[in-house]
Amino acid sequence: MSAIGRAIWFIESHSASDISLDDISDAAGLSRYHLSRVFGLVTGHSISGYLRGRRLSAAALALIGSSSSILEVALGASYGSHEAFTRAFRDQFGITPDAARKQGHVRNLALVEPIKMDPARLNELEEPRFETLPPMLFAGLQEAYGYGGNAAIPSLWQKFNSYFGNISGQRGNAAYGICTHIQGETETFRYMAGAEVTDASDLPEGFTTLKVPGQRYAVFTHRGHVSAIAATMHHIFGTWLPASGLQHAEMPDMFERYDERFDPHTGMGITEIWIPVKE
Repeated sequence: MSAIGRAIWFIESHSASDISLDDISDAAGLSRYHLSRVFGLVTGHSISGYLRGRRLSAAALALIGSSSSILEVALGASYGSHEAFTRAFRDQFGITPDAARKQGHVRNLALVEPIKMDPARLNELEEPRFETLPPMLFAGLQEAYGYGGNAAIPSLWQKFNSYFGNISGQRGNAAYGICTHIQGETETFRYMAGAEVTDASDLPEGFTTLKVPGQRYAVFTHRGHVSAIAATMHHIFGTWLPASGLQHAEMPDMFERYDERFDPHTGMGITEIWIPVKE
């Protein structure tokens, strides 16, 4: 994975936190000076400008789509006061947060969208192991995304990670990223950042559940940065599965499993990719 890809992933995953250029450069594995130059050349944004734009774009959507006060939205965007947030918002979009809320839409605002991270090329796919699992119940935060529009998934994980480890009925210490096809849709899919649970009786507000049937899985290992996982997926579905003599089972499309071998702070480590299969 490129240094810029690692930097983008870190920004998207930690934009709600008080992160510094040092934090971003450490995650990218480059000096501050080198990262600042390369980031601008590759993306057309300065690091600070991209981070500010992403925070304010999320804040603009929150102003329209939630009942939170402007101060609450400001604090969620890492601004310490209503005044500082209003000044930054007006500089970014040309109108005040209050005006944006009153108009009730963001169609006239130039929102900064997540930069798509190009996956690294993988030269070799490790042979999978096979496991059969019983039915499982997952709970977590779920959103629908367009295919090719999954650059916002790290922000979903950022929200979910604030709950992980304190979810009622949570089983084990692994997190799961679960992809499911939306029936009748050809351009969108659902992605859940979740955990396995024993029941759904006392879940946080906004959580949804997903029941997965007992079935057989081919389990692949992705090594390195998580932002390059799309390349591994391409190998699995484009090369391995057609040659395997197996069929892809109906549900879910697949899930990612993150255990103690994965570092959610840097995005580095081992991710397991579980593909349901049948003869």
